[in-house]
Parts: sequence; C-alpha cells; structure tokens
Amino acid sequence: MEPLIHLRDKVAIVTGASRGIGESIARTFASHGAKVVLASRKIEGLEAVAASIRKDGGDAFAKACHTGSRDQVEALVEAAVARFGKVDVLVNNAATNPYFGPMMSIDEAAWDKTFEVNTKGYFFATRAVAQHLMARGAPGSIVNVASVAGLLAMPLQGVYAMTKAAVISMTKTLAMELGTAGIRVNAIAPGLVDTKFAGALTANPEILQFVMDRTALKKVAQPIDIAGMALLLASDAGAYTTGATMVVDGGWTL
Repeated sequence: MEPLIHLRDKVAIVTGASRGIGESIARTFASHGAKVVLASRKIEGLEAVAASIRKDGGDAFAKACHTGSRDQVEALVEAAVARFGKVDVLVNNAATNPYFGPMMSIDEAAWDKTFEVNTKGYFFATRAVAQHLMARGAPGSIVNVASVAGLLAMPLQGVYAMTKAAVISMTKTLAMELGTAGIRVNAIAPGLVDTKFAGALTANPEILQFVMDRTALKKVAQPIDIAGMALLLASDAGAYTTGATMVVDGGWTL
C-alpha cells in the first residue's frame, strides 16, 4: 500500500518561504516529492532556499511577490504554471506584524499594512489558485497559516490577531464554497514558534515566561513542527479534512 503522506506529482506554492515557517514547509514539501514555488517580497533569500532545495535533490523555483498586490499574486500563479504546468497546493504563510503595542495606539498605515498582507493577500492567492484548479477540473489543497492569536485575546498584538481571526473565518467559508470543486481549505493556528518573525516575543523574558507557564509541553515550537501539519493537510492523508483549524501550540490554548 502506498503511503498517504507524500506529495509526488504535486506542485505547491508557499508564500513567505525565505525563512522561518515558510522555508520549513517548502523544504518539507520538496523532500516529500513536491515541486515547490517559493514566494516572498525579496528574491535574494528565496534564491538561497531554492538553491539549497535543488542541491538536496528537490525541485524549486523562486519568484518575488508582494502578496498584498493582486497583480503580483496572479503573476505568481501564472509563473508557477508556466514553470511546472499546474498548481495543486497553496500555502498562505506570508504575513506582517509592523506594530507591537496597545490597539488604541495603532496608526492607520500599520493597520492597513497588516490587513493588506495578512488577509487580502491570503484571499487573493486563494482565489487565483482556486480559479486555476477549477479551470483544470482538478482537486487541490489550500493551507492558511493563521495563529492562536486569532483564537484568544492578544494584548499588544490586537490588530495582528484580528487578521488571523479573519483568516480562520475565511478558511471556513471558502471550504464550504469550494468543497464541491474538490478544493480543500484548512488553517493551521501555531502557538509561539522560534522564528525571527516572533523575535519580539521570544526575546522578551516576561512574555516568554508567561507563554511557558501556560503551555503544556513547556517549550517553544520549531518551524518543522508547523511544517508537519502543513504536509498532512496538503497530502492525501488529509483528504477528508476541510474547513478545519488545526491548533499546533504545545497546549498553550488548553
């Protein structure tokens, strides 16, 4: 019997793939047989990851893309199809969090940037890939990297948390709307992960201790911990899972 957890013959786009969770997901997908398209705003970091994946025997292509721009997102999908002939999987992971502080003090520019990338970007990418899949008459899997911030009160990160709550809501509605086309849409809600993106939290002893005190496993996640769940949802092992938000937080939200 063939293993369920593989991505052979699949093409996957991973946004925010130059480092952290996105890089780990891209590497994991490639090691399980997928051709991967790596996207982020800056091409330099992407090229290094793509070259490393190819050196390890995988197949990777880097494409600069600002996911808050509909035109750039559509160009990303077109480039993926031109390079590999199709797209089967999308991982929406690119995100931003430019403001750390009380919600009442955020300025409009930081608000707009957070929503532009974290919600509009996810929607544009999902729509572009879903339209491609429906035109092919093919099933597919879309994985949205959300956050436990979208499930809890999150002082000092309130607007970021709002965008992640929106992603969870979007995941449910699109799962319902796209289900008849065979397109699954799921979300992952990581807890605290040891990445540069989360540096403002992991570098703050008081915040880190607060998280550790309420986390059952008493440790911070590594990017590979999130990549494993993304692989499950993207593969045939997740074939009957859609509209779900998979909490991967070491027991933080218990």
